[in-house]
Amino acid sequence: MIEKVAINEGLKLADYEAIAHLSEAVRALRAEAKDLVSRLKGRTVWMVNSTARGGGVAEMLPQMVTIFRELGVNMEWVVIGSSDPRFFRLTKQLHNLIHGSPTPQLTGDDRALYDAVSRENADSFRAHLRAGDLLVVHDPQPLGMGALLRQEVDVRAVFRCHIGLDEVTTHTRSAWGFLKTYAEFYDHSIFTTTEYIPDFLKGSAGVIRPAIDPLGHKNRDLRLTRLMGVLCNSSLVSEQQSIVPLDYTHTVMRLDANRQFVSIKPSSGIGIPFRPIVTQISRWDRLKGFKHLLDGFVQLKKHVENNNSNKDDEHLRRLQLVRLVLAGPEPAAVADDPEATEVLDELITKYVELPKVLQEEIAIVSLPMTVKKENELIVNALQRSSTVIVQNSLREGFGLTVTEAMWKRAAVLGSSACGIRQQIRDGVDGWLIQNPEDPDEISTKLNEILKNSSGRVKAGQTAQRRVRDEFLVFSQVSSWLKTLVERVSNWTT
Repeated sequence: MIEKVAINEGLKLADYEAIAHLSEAVRALRAEAKDLVSRLKGRTVWMVNSTARGGGVAEMLPQMVTIFRELGVNMEWVVIGSSDPRFFRLTKQLHNLIHGSPTPQLTGDDRALYDAVSRENADSFRAHLRAGDLLVVHDPQPLGMGALLRQEVDVRAVFRCHIGLDEVTTHTRSAWGFLKTYAEFYDHSIFTTTEYIPDFLKGSAGVIRPAIDPLGHKNRDLRLTRLMGVLCNSSLVSEQQSIVPLDYTHTVMRLDANRQFVSIKPSSGIGIPFRPIVTQISRWDRLKGFKHLLDGFVQLKKHVENNNSNKDDEHLRRLQLVRLVLAGPEPAAVADDPEATEVLDELITKYVELPKVLQEEIAIVSLPMTVKKENELIVNALQRSSTVIVQNSLREGFGLTVTEAMWKRAAVLGSSACGIRQQIRDGVDGWLIQNPEDPDEISTKLNEILKNSSGRVKAGQTAQRRVRDEFLVFSQVSSWLKTLVERVSNWTT
């Protein structure tokens, strides 16, 4: 069930170095790599996760692998799988438990299923491994497989966990109690922040922050003509003029009152780029707080209705025009997230119960995933066309959607979830919601940010500097390079 992911290696380090505000970071990485890469010679580094598209891990790995290869490290990316749909339901359950969400109790049957799929993938993968290789396993899905291979092949193994909670609960203890059996076989573990490290791993764990690729299709600068081309080609904006290239084969679909996702027509346009737009782009996951954001936006609109006496007030006009966009991937496109359709259905039910006037002010959209480049450009254009970008997560391991928005100098409103707090300093790089389930607080914060035009600009500038200094792919590669070299420093194969 192992699948090797082919990576189209496009951008080189020289491409980044040619950009003035990126050149220093590239030069520093090159200099550091000269002393470290030779220690990995003759070994393959295997990056292993559970999906090639959708989610932060799949976002980060392609360019990270490309850069490692250019530096001289032999690195490959493989994805595990299972023909048993219960496996990914189980790992989603573990994901929710690690985030402190109540789910059904784990059972002996769950253990047997996890072990069986782990064995199946280990047997499939073993032929690819050689003694002396390094195995990096991302998140709980392939953790059991990696533990088996660590015992059976002379490799070194690192567990990279991208999720966690900054408190210990009954639910987190249940999840880590289940996973401890496998995690203890690893030579080292990596977490996003120290708060996520469970007690039994604290003596053998470190921290690496996630990062974005500044020149990837999702984050690169888009000139105005290119930006409008993407918006028109994807149907986010109705075509008014001839545009290049031709329309995308797969376009953005908007939810209608009949619970169907349909093509966006001129009569049902979202309002980009002419209206103020509040946007959240995430996987369809209960922990992303979509429904609470929707409630907060509805509260904001009701506040406008009750306070519209001054027709000439500029801010009132802004609030009258503002629209909410809730965007996520086609649910079926993310193989390791079986809850996505269920969560989206819950959101759809909430939407169709709204009055028609509010339905027109809220767009729930499905982003096509068939062509990766087109999907990333659509996300890029949508973020750049938004007045405020929200990440209202109840729990968040890190939140690359926040990083992406900060890099684009957007005004960002995030929850106080631990991963988001690692990025946004409240009132400096953006703003934080203390209770992401409180529609009144969400409404109040949105109102304040929309009113504060100069504050949005200032926060966006500070946010971009913070990402440049701490959350770009170069710092991530540097940290991983040191971690991998440490694993082989005292190892004779």
